[in-house]
Amino acid sequence: MGPPKTTVRTISQEAFEELVKENIDDLGMDPTEALQDAIQTLSLQGVDLSGIVTCVPGETNANPVIECLDRLRHLHVEPNQNEIAQAFNTLHELCTDADSNSNANLNAAIATKNGAVELACSLCSKIPRAAGSNLPHLSALNALALLLHDVQSTGMFQRCDGPSIVIGFLIDNKQNVEVLSGGFRIVASAATGDEIVKESFMELKVDELILEIMTLHRNKGIQSLYDAIRVLLTPDDNRVVASQVYGYARKFAKIGIAEALVDSLSTGLSSPDLVSACTTLKAIAVNDEICKSVAEKGGIDAVLRCIDDSGEQGNKAVAKVCCSLLSKLAGSDMNKSAIVGKGGMDKLIKLSARFADDPSVLQEIMSIISVLSLRSPENAAHAIEAGAGDLAIQAMQKFPAAHQMQRNSCLMIRNLVVRNPENRTILLNNGIEKYIRKAKQTHSNCKDAATDALRDLGLDNYNL
Repeated sequence: MGPPKTTVRTISQEAFEELVKENIDDLGMDPTEALQDAIQTLSLQGVDLSGIVTCVPGETNANPVIECLDRLRHLHVEPNQNEIAQAFNTLHELCTDADSNSNANLNAAIATKNGAVELACSLCSKIPRAAGSNLPHLSALNALALLLHDVQSTGMFQRCDGPSIVIGFLIDNKQNVEVLSGGFRIVASAATGDEIVKESFMELKVDELILEIMTLHRNKGIQSLYDAIRVLLTPDDNRVVASQVYGYARKFAKIGIAEALVDSLSTGLSSPDLVSACTTLKAIAVNDEICKSVAEKGGIDAVLRCIDDSGEQGNKAVAKVCCSLLSKLAGSDMNKSAIVGKGGMDKLIKLSARFADDPSVLQEIMSIISVLSLRSPENAAHAIEAGAGDLAIQAMQKFPAAHQMQRNSCLMIRNLVVRNPENRTILLNNGIEKYIRKAKQTHSNCKDAATDALRDLGLDNYNL
């Protein structure tokens, strides 16, 4: 574990109210003045007031979040499952970021500060998980997903044995898609930015449970399950020097989750899981061995079919994620040859014609062509023959303001020409230089890529 994040000064609701009360009783301030003085003083001292109900003492209970939590505490002593469900539904509504609720983030902070995470975990652990008792648990899980928004809240979830509670609930409700969606939403929220929570879920064999659920509910559109996998495999806790997520990805692949995701891809555009399966498989494909195994299981064939279908049906979302996944799989040199051998380069150029008016798709196509051409003069020659040079020139001319597409085009050009002198002549004769120079002058993020492209084109004044 690395050094912790910089400590933020905090204050409890009780201490805040006591400070306001002291201003009134000891300094003779009126309530409004006392409140403003307390807020200003604490802010100047660097105290984080998020989650504090900043009101005059005695008026805190008028806050709807506090009222809801008080109701839940009462139900903790005298349980009533229907009323527990109603109370958590109310809390969920208060913390939902909808157009009609501009205070959602503030409400979530207030709830977390005042014990909502502990209360939800405690209530879930006390209510029987028997069939027919899902409503209060589901309501609590839906609310919890909104409350777990920082390392303080996820840390409290961990200390309250939240991971065990959620995994137990998922195990008991494997057939209920709604419950599974709520449970995996908690896994994703709790594991975001918290390496310790990720480790807890892995120790509870969440990977094996995920595989079982994917097998039971193939292509059922449980979006939160895919979100959970991606979060578990993302090294996003800056308190940690060396994350364990790389090992988790290898474990996910080893037990068969990568293969299950390939099966989802094989269903094609009719699958509601296709986009999620692509982005999730990309997160798992962390090394050459996994990339090759995905290809052996038919992953490249499935992706290329989806690329063809996305072009024919005009499905931009599928086109982008499939190109992105193909870029990751092409990190293996063996896969590069397989992709090109299966007509991948021609399929990509055909896709670019289908989405000629969308730079967000074109930049993904350029990215995969760049990867396929890296350290491969044969593939670079094939790319030019297929039309990659024309793609670069036409797109850079048509979308001068699309900075990421311009950058990706420069990177692609580099790989097309660095080992292929004949490609330099073709591109320079077609006027590529002026578009690269314009991108370099116009977009700061293109400067280095454009300079390198000009240099690899053999131009002496590439630094100008």
